[in-house]
Amino acid sequence: MAENTETGGKKPGKTVSDLSLDEIEGGKAKDDDLDDSWGDPADIPDKPRSAQDLEAVYDIPVRVSAVLGKSSMQVNELLKLGRGAVVELDRKVGEAIDIYVNDRLVARGEVVVVDDRLGITMTEIIKTQKA
Repeated sequence: MAENTETGGKKPGKTVSDLSLDEIEGGKAKDDDLDDSWGDPADIPDKPRSAQDLEAVYDIPVRVSAVLGKSSMQVNELLKLGRGAVVELDRKVGEAIDIYVNDRLVARGEVVVVDDRLGITMTEIIKTQKA
């Protein structure tokens, strides 16, 4: 344990983190002293009411990933893979793929071809429990 040099090596009775808010302020807080500049939390809407309510987040970049399937193998097996090697995945043909946004599963979908490019059609939105 480190020695406290400000008190001559003696351990103080209480540290600031041990004090209650009343002890720091020197008494009880009065109702008129409370900062109510944030307003009543009940006034905060649970959901945006319109698309304009979301404008602040439109330019935030997110990473979208579509996972066709997964496989596990040892490093020596991985090193043996070459051009044309087939890696078996844990999904079957026609089974839904997982769609992740910033590493969080948000939907499932199907692979589609659009103008010689691969795309995804979402077939199911995954609702997660709020923590």
